[in-house]
Amino acid sequence: MDRTVFDHQVRLVLSSKGDSGHGVEAELILETRFLFRDSSGQWHDLEPGTGVALAPVLGLFGQSVAAVDVQGLGTLTIDFHDGAGLRIDPDPQFESWHLVGTGIHAVSVGPGGEEAWEA
Repeated sequence: MDRTVFDHQVRLVLSSKGDSGHGVEAELILETRFLFRDSSGQWHDLEPGTGVALAPVLGLFGQSVAAVDVQGLGTLTIDFHDGAGLRIDPDPQFESWHLVGTGIHAVSVGPGGEEAWEA
């Protein structure tokens, strides 16, 4: 995790360089309520745009991703090597999250989630 940005969204900037010199430069944008587990295992129910309430997410800076999973209509779960994690479910009314960048396929989970996923 190279950067965290808070405003009316939560933006997590991720990058990785592969052995071939090619890699990933991606931004995960969270737009609705999400659950965050800090490295001690405590869960936080967070919402973008809530200022200092988002402080637990600052602990992700410098962390590396251990696992990523997308289930159902777009429930995103990410686990980090230090034990932290996050989960964001599709929102019935709003776009909940999207991933953009280079070295990845862009993903967007709109209102109510997505039914067709490309592998």
